[in-house]
Amino acid sequence: MASTARPQNPVLRRNITTDSAVSSSAASATASPFDSPAGSASNTSLSSLGSAGEANVKNARGTLVDTYGNTFEIPDYTIKDIRDAIPKHCFERSGARGLYYVARDIASLAATFYVFHNYVTPENIPSTAIRAGLWAGYTFVQGLFGTGLWVMAHECGHQSFSPSKVLNDTVGFIAHTALLVPYFSWKISHGKHHKATGHMERDMVFVPKTREVYASRVGKLVHQLDELTEETPIATLIHSIGQQLAGWPLYLISNVTGHNFHERQPEGKGQGKKNGFFGGVNHFNPSSPLYEKKDEHLILASDIGLAAVAGTLWYIGNNYGFSNLLVWYFIPYLWVNHWLVAITFLQHTDPTLPHYDAQTWTYTRGAAATIDREFGFIGRTLLHGIIETHVLHHYVSTIPFYHADEASDAIREVMGKHYRADTEGGSWGFIKAIWKSARWCQWVEPNEGAEGEGKGVLFFRNRNGLGVPPTKMAAPVAKPTAGKGAKMEIGVESDNE
Repeated sequence: MASTARPQNPVLRRNITTDSAVSSSAASATASPFDSPAGSASNTSLSSLGSAGEANVKNARGTLVDTYGNTFEIPDYTIKDIRDAIPKHCFERSGARGLYYVARDIASLAATFYVFHNYVTPENIPSTAIRAGLWAGYTFVQGLFGTGLWVMAHECGHQSFSPSKVLNDTVGFIAHTALLVPYFSWKISHGKHHKATGHMERDMVFVPKTREVYASRVGKLVHQLDELTEETPIATLIHSIGQQLAGWPLYLISNVTGHNFHERQPEGKGQGKKNGFFGGVNHFNPSSPLYEKKDEHLILASDIGLAAVAGTLWYIGNNYGFSNLLVWYFIPYLWVNHWLVAITFLQHTDPTLPHYDAQTWTYTRGAAATIDREFGFIGRTLLHGIIETHVLHHYVSTIPFYHADEASDAIREVMGKHYRADTEGGSWGFIKAIWKSARWCQWVEPNEGAEGEGKGVLFFRNRNGLGVPPTKMAAPVAKPTAGKGAKMEIGVESDNE
């Protein structure tokens, strides 16, 4: 198959693991060993050579460092700078080209099924063990092809598939529904994710736990986190397996990893509703606070489509056997879920990435709080480059994937050191990053030395002794109030005070 993503210019190859676009005279970021801090990259850039006023603003933010200990500066360019840097032809969409890739993915799925169904049989391969191994390989390969089709439906949801909204929504609805995805429901919530990426109170997916929430989850007080012993590797492994197997359906059913501030929904539909089972927040109920009233008919249309597919699957199971259906469809479906969760998790969870509170967040800053990775032939050909060009996708989501590499090269000139990429180790590095991010990125909190606006920039911390340690906090102390018969007030003092 021909690659679906443009080969990169070797001069601009994105192989930086921490800060990007450093001065040629500065020491570049060192490659970090697995579960080890990376060396700090130079923070020299044109943006740091501005006026004294600009320097004062940056100094007023205090000391900001990411989880590795690298100096962090808040992005200082505009979305207009980004858009102006992208060649105009990168915005052009072709319905015919989009349909070709959809047809290619469907043909790949169909051809694989035909070959295995007709040739991987007891008559042709008597050994049960060999047949089982081959069919296991079938589920993996179909999972990749299915994920590629999912990505094309994702293009439709962003209107980057073609200039026609009707064609986009028609193709997206059919492709996503066949994969048990509520197309319009996902399209709407995913659009909100793009509008609020990195926003601690509005983002829709993989919003990290705050220090307070993480402490409550592990049954500790906030000031005790820096005293916790290391999380056992088996606990990390169990959490990661659960995330990869059940993360996607749980997100659809209970909005797990999404924000939980639904009472702020402008139409009042979120009052008393919370994430979780039976909390009233999901992707199937038209009255869910994830949606406005004007979109409720689209949620219902998505549900009807899913019901039709469920009926079809039931018919196939009844007539051809549910054990066959398990291998033909549902195990590949789990592989698709795995790749979707892994891709999304790693696009937004990394020791170099910040998150922002409501007062500090801007669209430009949030879009920069994403990271590109590398998954080789699988990522660039089978998955249409969704892993390798995600930063660009968050700035301009209507650019089709086949122009995304060229557009990514263009915006790197604007983003400079604010661009994030981790391509160390290629495809194997992508897989290892799931474990690494799970160990390094457990909750977010402000930097200990942050001031002013800097207190609204939150970075990942962990209990595993990796990277910058959590802020040390003293236990709550009783403070007497002034006056006769004064009551005791409880406060928290920092060790640094």
